[in-house]
Amino acid sequence: MTRAVKLTKRAARVGFDWPSTDEVMAKLREELEELQHEIDVEDLPKARAELGDLMFVVANLARKLDVDPEDALRACNAKFERRFHHIEKTLAARGKTPDQSDLAEMDALWDEAKALERKAL
Repeated sequence: MTRAVKLTKRAARVGFDWPSTDEVMAKLREELEELQHEIDVEDLPKARAELGDLMFVVANLARKLDVDPEDALRACNAKFERRFHHIEKTLAARGKTPDQSDLAEMDALWDEAKALERKAL
């Protein structure tokens, strides 16, 4: 991600850049649709390439927003860990493990963790 940001900064210095985040968001949607197509047709090598394209555009968006994508991802990882820990802890209190649960139950606990985080802010 950091390399992608550096590449897009260098390109932007010579004028190869979108004027606003609106164009980056449009490109993001385009790349997401292309990735979805390759997933739908089960072409994993092309899906891998499209995923790379999508990640590159995300790095470019981060640059446009003046956000370090590595920092943003680290923060997201920490948030995921907190929320998943809530799932595990709550299930343990119920005498269960995640593999003894189902997606609906865990998703409800995920939403509960989100609500608790919002309340704490």
